[in-house]
Amino acid sequence: MRNELSGRRRKAGMVPGALVYTGENNQQSQLDLSVYNATECQQTTNANLKECLTLEPTENNIIWIHVTGLSDIKLIEQLNTHFKIHPLVTEDILNTEQRAKCEEYNDYIFLTLKALSWDNDKQKFIAEQTNIIFGNGFVLTFQDHPTILFNKIQERLKHAQGRLRENKSDYLAYALVDIIVDQYFVILDNCFENIEKVETEVITDPTQASAPKLYRLKQQMYALRKVVWPSREIVNQLLRSDSKLINHSTTLYLRDVYDHTIQAIETIDSFHNRLDNMLDVYLSTLTNRMNEVMKVLTIIATLFIPLTFIASIYGMNFTYMPELHSRWGYPIVLGVMACMAISMLIFFKRKRWL
Repeated sequence: MRNELSGRRRKAGMVPGALVYTGENNQQSQLDLSVYNATECQQTTNANLKECLTLEPTENNIIWIHVTGLSDIKLIEQLNTHFKIHPLVTEDILNTEQRAKCEEYNDYIFLTLKALSWDNDKQKFIAEQTNIIFGNGFVLTFQDHPTILFNKIQERLKHAQGRLRENKSDYLAYALVDIIVDQYFVILDNCFENIEKVETEVITDPTQASAPKLYRLKQQMYALRKVVWPSREIVNQLLRSDSKLINHSTTLYLRDVYDHTIQAIETIDSFHNRLDNMLDVYLSTLTNRMNEVMKVLTIIATLFIPLTFIASIYGMNFTYMPELHSRWGYPIVLGVMACMAISMLIFFKRKRWL
């Protein structure tokens, strides 16, 4: 949230369409180029911008340009201008905290999604904004930080796996959205392992450290739901779209992605409910522990009340007091006190207070 507000503050007062990079990555932008059709595929890593600007979308060849690093505003502006992308879209691409959305234009469709990856060291997920633009014969993708998420798509293109080469640009856009959604389940699987660990700890031996762990997991579920829920709306909008850029055959595959987004949301909700139940169990366990401690202290105090009473009676400094000069007075009093304590313990035991 703070990064998002910081980015908005940088753009305050500027005209609509002003190109301002709001991220923190200063690495040089890299272009990965793929040009393919049903029979062949040419891929170039770290391609030259001039080479990309010479390419024109055709029905025979599909152009896919993947941009990593958004700090080079001029490069992104030139690339989008070549493919006749509206300046407002370029502005949204440079805003690394842009909300997820789907916008339809006459010649292309613009998508903004959050791609997720898992940080094993910090045991949390990292969201990377991913922008996808697809039109007749071309697909443009933009990410601020390098990820390996789309490497599988590039491999499928290279080795002619699946239907990527046989279909148009809308199918490639579907494949990109599909792999982003599939990654959600990898994140959910890691979250499930962490939830199970904390659940075992809460049930068997809850400590003060359990509460912060539960809180962090709940925060992750809130953040994860914020990422996944818009993806469902984006896919639903693509399904309902009347755009000629989306073929009927691709719509069938989009339905499958839509089902996956619903499944991911339902899983997140179930995790959230599970964490709520775990928090209730944690609080109940702490309350029970406190009750047990208070119970023991109350029993001890109850046992010592009559004993203290007798001791206080014989602690008064009167000259004439019964048993004061008796030889067996002291053992008798101690014996009476012991009998009273034992009798009270037996009584508590029969009442099942112990």
